Amino acid sequence: SAQPANYAGIAAVALADVTLAGGDFTKANGDTSGRKVTVAAKSSVPIDTSGTATHIALDDGTTLRYVTTCTSLALTSGAGNTVNFPAWDVEVADPV
Repeated sequence: SAQPANYAGIAAVALADVTLAGGDFTKANGDTSGRKVTVAAKSSVPIDTSGTATHIALDDGTTLRYVTTCTSLALTSGAGNTVNFPAWDVEVADPV
């Protein structure tokens, strides 16, 4: 529901979470330059807390690794309520 400042801050803003495995990341050349990592789509992820999703965060279980914005989406927790995450990429351009 907001950008966490650090790993400890994730719990206060998390609405839904899913564990990713090594196979959920695909490395490739960047669209413009550099390299990119594509994060696989995930479907039917249970919604833990109601709120408006505005950010996606990646962590490794101890450290906040990456945060980005997403299309704002109202989520409602409850039995059987889920959300789908489309595939998305993180791209790092070549240094100038």
